[in-house]
Amino acid sequence: MKCFFLHATINPNAKLITGKICGYKAEDIENPITQQSRYLDKLVDELAKGKLMSKILRGD
Repeated sequence: MKCFFLHATINPNAKLITGKICGYKAEDIENPITQQSRYLDKLVDELAKGKLMSKILRGD
């Protein structure tokens, strides 16, 4: 998984994600790889709920 995130392009607004993801507060996760995987979990969850990508990535 580490290799995936090392080569991935992370949205610069990902740090704006707050709240609980998989039971952990996103802003409190210290390990960057774990934090990025939780951001990915959140993205997948929001897409599964039917939200539009443009609404999820609302930083533009």
